[in-house]
Amino acid sequence: MGNIIATGFNSGSDDGELFSLEADLRRLADIGVDTVELGLTSIDLISGGRILAERLQRLAAITSQFDFRYTVHGLVSSNFMDPDTLDFQMQAAKALVEVCDRIDARIQVQHGGALRADQLHQRAQADIREREALTELGDFARPYGVRIAFENIFTTELGQYRQTPAEVAETVKAVNHPNVVALIDFSHAYIESTYKGLNFREQIAAMAPVTGHLHVHDSFGRPQAFYKAFHPQENTAMGIGDLHMPLGWGDIDWDSIFAELRFLPDTVMMMEIGPRHRSEQPESLAIAKRLIALSEDVLRAAE
Repeated sequence: MGNIIATGFNSGSDDGELFSLEADLRRLADIGVDTVELGLTSIDLISGGRILAERLQRLAAITSQFDFRYTVHGLVSSNFMDPDTLDFQMQAAKALVEVCDRIDARIQVQHGGALRADQLHQRAQADIREREALTELGDFARPYGVRIAFENIFTTELGQYRQTPAEVAETVKAVNHPNVVALIDFSHAYIESTYKGLNFREQIAAMAPVTGHLHVHDSFGRPQAFYKAFHPQENTAMGIGDLHMPLGWGDIDWDSIFAELRFLPDTVMMMEIGPRHRSEQPESLAIAKRLIALSEDVLRAAE
């Protein structure tokens, strides 16, 4: 086996309740998925940094019905650069680590931070603040055997401070913690590279050596900018934005990427391809398995 050990899809609640999550997990099991990333902040599991014990018990009863390898996506709004919410962010992130342990999930996703254009006085210490927070969270996660996967995000508003993918890699290197790894979201990197005039392939290559988790979904790397679609499908029609499309619908050259890049051992390839594309998920799963095999073949040839 190569460094990529599993692939699967993300799942969450579409109504805030656990019933819809359970139904989606059952559907994923039926199509042969063996790994699922749980979007647990789509459910009320934590209140003011405290775990809601009854809810967690219900979640654990659901997840234990399936033989999935689980990973967990933390707060989608996570932002360790923001001093105003940092303490609250940390409380929630630590609570999620405990949730991970309860359901035997050993990866927790943490988004890279950002500052608004008007947070000028917070800019100078933003990177240090984020690195210190990642170290604290990594220390907390270590006895639980949970790795924090630090994800590259793209610029979402004018004047925003946001790290490039290569800078995210530098953050992980600077933190230098056994329980903190980088997470490459390829579409995010593609969009940010387009926006900032960077070389997409160079950016993800900079991340690969410290990467232990992958988010895979297709796009054309075109920033959303000021375009507002009426239906989400109109974004797809124009190829604009963070589309989370099935593999092959965009123009990312997956074969050459997975033939070139090497990731850390025990890396999981997670496809963030959701309910809109349920019909296409089986085909994307087959493509992902082929990409893993390609990566393994290249790794063996290099030995």
